Amino acid sequence: MYSGTIVPLITPLDMDTRVDTASVARLIESVHRDVAGLMPTLSSGEGWKLSETQWRDMVAATCEHSRGLPVLAGIQLPETGQVIERARLAKELGVDAVVVTTPFQADISQDEIFAHYQALRAAVDIPLFIYNEAAVSGNTIELETLLRIFALPGVVGIKESSGSAELTRRIVRADHTVPVFEGWENLLLEAHGVAGFIGPLANLEPQLCNAMLVDPTPERQATIDETCRRYGVFEDDWYRLVKQELCKRKVIGTDLVVEERT
Repeated sequence: MYSGTIVPLITPLDMDTRVDTASVARLIESVHRDVAGLMPTLSSGEGWKLSETQWRDMVAATCEHSRGLPVLAGIQLPETGQVIERARLAKELGVDAVVVTTPFQADISQDEIFAHYQALRAAVDIPLFIYNEAAVSGNTIELETLLRIFALPGVVGIKESSGSAELTRRIVRADHTVPVFEGWENLLLEAHGVAGFIGPLANLEPQLCNAMLVDPTPERQATIDETCRRYGVFEDDWYRLVKQELCKRKVIGTDLVVEERT
């Protein structure tokens, strides 16, 4: 059962926009004592923009330098078939689980969302983390659908990034055993009963994230919010701004971001 702070790693690049393995190692070194798991190639890792080579290299580097922490590889691809192929690659690379969003489709039905995860579980025998968000996929998963998905074999957690603290609380209170992780720093105080947190601030201040989980007071939430504003975590290009801070700290070698694929 996963719990605590899991870090959605940014993807360090070298000057040729290849994954900078040495920077990946330093980044993991900087946070590994304070996190319960490593989540590369998700939104903070620019997962939806990565080429297959960049994705593979980042996941492989994370596994190589994991320091014994579980590696949960993000998969953000538009179609179910693509997700299945990427999940097979993740299994070959030795990850502990895959973290999967819904297909990229604004008008998708809840039955189609369930079928997406059902097909993935049938095709690849690997533990599955659900990623509930709308910024990339254009849709979110309703509670009733989530409960159907949670009943599938091998579902080990959910990154709940709908942006609704009310929905998060409803998921926590529902009848299931899947650990629920809040995906928004500013909602930690309102997201009562979650098993943990997964958000970009963990790349910079994992101890602060842990403190908020242990003792979620209004004062600590105010500190979290101010810290996020200082580092640009609430901005649309948060991954770029987090990289800039890590570069200033000399944790990573460049603050380059992945170019959008056309």
